[in-house]
Amino acid sequence: MRHMLTYDMMETARNSNQWIGATASAMASYPVWGAVPNPWINLVAAWGEVAERSFARMVARPDWGIDSVVGEDGRDHLVDVKTEIARPFCDLIRFRVQGRPEGRRRILLVAPMSGHYATLLRPTVHSLLPDAEIWITDWHNTRDIPVSAGKFDIEDYTLYLSDFIRHLGPSINVIAVCQPAPLALAATACLAAEEPDAQPRTLTLFGGPIDPDAARTEVTDFGRRVTMGQLEQFMIQRVGFKYAGVGRLVYPGLLQLASFITMNSETHVRAFTNQIVLAAKGEAADHDRHNRFYDEYLAVMDMPAEFYLSTVERIFKNREIARNAFTVEGRHVDFGAITDVAIKTVEGEQDNISAPGQCLAALDLLTGLPASKKASHLEPGAGHYGIFAGRGWRNNIRPLVLDFIDQNAPS
Repeated sequence: MRHMLTYDMMETARNSNQWIGATASAMASYPVWGAVPNPWINLVAAWGEVAERSFARMVARPDWGIDSVVGEDGRDHLVDVKTEIARPFCDLIRFRVQGRPEGRRRILLVAPMSGHYATLLRPTVHSLLPDAEIWITDWHNTRDIPVSAGKFDIEDYTLYLSDFIRHLGPSINVIAVCQPAPLALAATACLAAEEPDAQPRTLTLFGGPIDPDAARTEVTDFGRRVTMGQLEQFMIQRVGFKYAGVGRLVYPGLLQLASFITMNSETHVRAFTNQIVLAAKGEAADHDRHNRFYDEYLAVMDMPAEFYLSTVERIFKNREIARNAFTVEGRHVDFGAITDVAIKTVEGEQDNISAPGQCLAALDLLTGLPASKKASHLEPGAGHYGIFAGRGWRNNIRPLVLDFIDQNAPS
């Protein structure tokens, strides 16, 4: 009960700040203030506008916003977002392009369950959709999942991925972005050992913690410093009365967001200060660069407590993936069983979340895979987000990934 009240207090604080921002914006926007012009009035109104929008975004699920793509015929084709498999913790959704023949490239994007919605990969989907058929894992906000749906840890996550890959068939090409990289590798190894005909054609791992000890970052240092007891005591709360998942243990999205912002606090303070000044000058726009980024960045979701804790303990502390000691339902997952799937790693030179070397470690685990089936790429100057959504992705990484898929397609 103590943790449930803490959860509701956090939501109350968020709601109060949203209200304060809306009140400041409304009060400072009254026409009467035109009789006594003062730049501070404009600043108060601008602060309120930015604050209201920021705190409101924290509980809003972003839209995909992908309505159409240009086909090879030069025409705009409408895009339908359809659910192919519905599960309690995740849906497998497809972006179906109307009026376009089925493409030969078929890609499953495995989105991270790490605090943000799958829409974080919207730029990735949008850039790949003209050239491929796209599916993506759409993880649900845990606060909306009733306790009756049961637990969800990293073994369940791996089984979900195995089922999705099995459903899509051996012609699918899997791209796992960040957090799911080690579990996508484990799902592939499970299929290699138990159902070889269901393995994906290729697997591309983007900046994931295959071996967190390969290169130290603030994230890996945090995993070493804290004990599991400390995490359970200070990070885990019960969902409050407002949501369908009332009573479920979670790592709240608002706590995760606080951690994200703390890691780059100076950058975020500067960004919001600049946006308030622009709003006061009347130069901010509803969909300007700041709002496009923070509308997505601030939209956070709760994570299942058992998933978060098992990730820290088994991936970061015990390094079960890195030591080839990972198990699923009591069965050892042997990465040496992968012998046919072409695997590529992609890392960013300036990645401060999953530093270069952490993802590359996957190739050393693949003792049964010939060198001709292994590939890697280090993108110069790219940070964590830059490898799947930035200029490096658009100009360099995307073409390399598509070439990798084509090179391993049947002739």
